[in-house]
Amino acid sequence: MPDVCLYFQVHQPNRLLPYDFFRIGENATYEDEAMNAEILSKVAENCYLPANRMFKRLIEENEGRFRMALSISGVVIEQLQRYRPDVLESFQQLVATGGVELLAETYYHSLAFVHSNKEFDRQVELHLQMLEEVFSVRPRVFRNTELIYNDAIAAKAETMGFDGVIAEGIEWNLNGQSPNFPYRAPTTARIKTLLRNHGLSDDLGFRIVDPAWSEYPLTPAKFTGWLAECDGDVVNLFMDYETIGEHQSKDTGIFDFWEAMPSAVDEAGLQWVTPSEAVDLYRASREYSSQKLSSWADQERDLSAWMGNVMQQEAIAKVHRLEAEILAANDPELTDIWAKMQTSDHFYWMSTKGGTDGSIHSYITPYPSPYDAYIYFMNVLADLQIRLRRASAG
Repeated sequence: MPDVCLYFQVHQPNRLLPYDFFRIGENATYEDEAMNAEILSKVAENCYLPANRMFKRLIEENEGRFRMALSISGVVIEQLQRYRPDVLESFQQLVATGGVELLAETYYHSLAFVHSNKEFDRQVELHLQMLEEVFSVRPRVFRNTELIYNDAIAAKAETMGFDGVIAEGIEWNLNGQSPNFPYRAPTTARIKTLLRNHGLSDDLGFRIVDPAWSEYPLTPAKFTGWLAECDGDVVNLFMDYETIGEHQSKDTGIFDFWEAMPSAVDEAGLQWVTPSEAVDLYRASREYSSQKLSSWADQERDLSAWMGNVMQQEAIAKVHRLEAEILAANDPELTDIWAKMQTSDHFYWMSTKGGTDGSIHSYITPYPSPYDAYIYFMNVLADLQIRLRRASAG
């Protein structure tokens, strides 16, 4: 029977004020601090605090048999430091149990790899420094923003010294193979790729609270039965941390489900492993080639969630065109502002998709429409350009 590897993504973006045309050149305040603080506190009360308490207790009660991993973006750590240090302390206490592995990612939760090798390197190094300062941890496994992955990213992660990299298990890349094995990219010699089992992950991330689902209600015993029937070495269950208590409210029974999962896994004869343990335990005897960029977002599992329409394409191109000016200005404050504008959520909120994916985009956005997201973003960039030119001239 396979092992079970559980990982959660923890991230909150910085949201922009309704930055209209008349603010350009006149107002250098871009972020909606009140909204950032309000949303962070709401998610903290619904998810972070109760989930951290629960998982800390489960790790301690199970004497280390229950283990998990977290990928915490640099921007959410900044928000926790600024607005809710008590919540950051609860994450530190959870990690201090020794039952939680932290993963590396881009500090600003950005698409930097797609656009700038130099900026990607800078953001990963910033994230590593932040994790060492806050948690005294140096990750061994890399998780790129939104599981964006291809062969080149695997090779890049290997040259950066990581032992493992995480990706979405894409059917057209697997060619009928199971996602439940460590793989190796054809461009690498040593690093192992762990693939998310999106069917079972999405059962826990989305379908578990849907009364219309044929398997509803899902119990821990039923789910671990499915895990026990899986082939392969390790089933990778990866999802957003906010699904627990925020996207799936407490009254759905989601906390009760997770409370019972460790004992259900034990009773099924399975065991938990962290990503680095999976890398150490199992050989990567199979090749997983991904020439095209893939992700874990939307039905397409590509980059269309952030680059699928002209607004998104123009916005992301413009922010990265500023790189040379940013480097020339050599101003830490302006560099930080520019980097925050690269956070993938800004482009996600500009999506105009319909259907199920479109409803998810609409549910998550803080703005009235994708067009407002685009206008605020482009106006902020216009003001940032003015400040860059003033800095260069000064």
